[in-house]
Amino acid sequence: MEFFNTLLRFFQNGGAFMYPIALVLVIGIVLVVERWVFLSRAKLANRRAYGQVLPMMQQRNFAAALKFAQGEKAPVGQIVAAGISTAQHARKDENIAMAIEESILEAVPRLEKRTNYLATLANIATLLGLLGTIIGLIAAFTAVANADPSEKATMLSSSISVAMNTTAFGLISAIPLLLAYSMLQNKTNEIIDSLEMAGVKFLNLITLTRGQKAEAAARPAAKAGAPA
Repeated sequence: MEFFNTLLRFFQNGGAFMYPIALVLVIGIVLVVERWVFLSRAKLANRRAYGQVLPMMQQRNFAAALKFAQGEKAPVGQIVAAGISTAQHARKDENIAMAIEESILEAVPRLEKRTNYLATLANIATLLGLLGTIIGLIAAFTAVANADPSEKATMLSSSISVAMNTTAFGLISAIPLLLAYSMLQNKTNEIIDSLEMAGVKFLNLITLTRGQKAEAAARPAAKAGAPA
């Protein structure tokens, strides 16, 4: 209970700038929770979709893989759908690779959405803390200038202590937001790397199958053109 009373006094003594810093902190926490839940669900959905569609691709059952991918919301499903759909009419393997890369690029903005705001919020909290301290110091020196000489030292030290509360609170808010930003960035990069890995694997399976079909089609033609 004493701890909460100390926090309450610390907040009350900080002045008006403690409230916008607190608002920034609350917005940041909400954003961190939302992004963490979204990225965790996206990671699980991609892993599940990859585990289901990969055996179909390895068995060269592209029709079933395409049907599954078209009904899948996970980015892995979109990658498979883009690759197989393009392979049905594309003549060059480069076109398939471009379609897969495009589907990956389309998924990236959704994964990175709003994460960069955390770094901005951390900077805002720090700057608000500094601004509150500067304004508090200006008010303190102004009051001390008109105070009794015997009370100046005590009043000045007390006022400076109160003014520094906003800087402390700004840093207390900014540091966790920066740590959360770094964690979310790493989590996002892991998902993007897994999508790129899956895209390369699916591309190899599709192009390998196309090459095998082309070789199989060329063999009868070669035999028919061979001299008797």
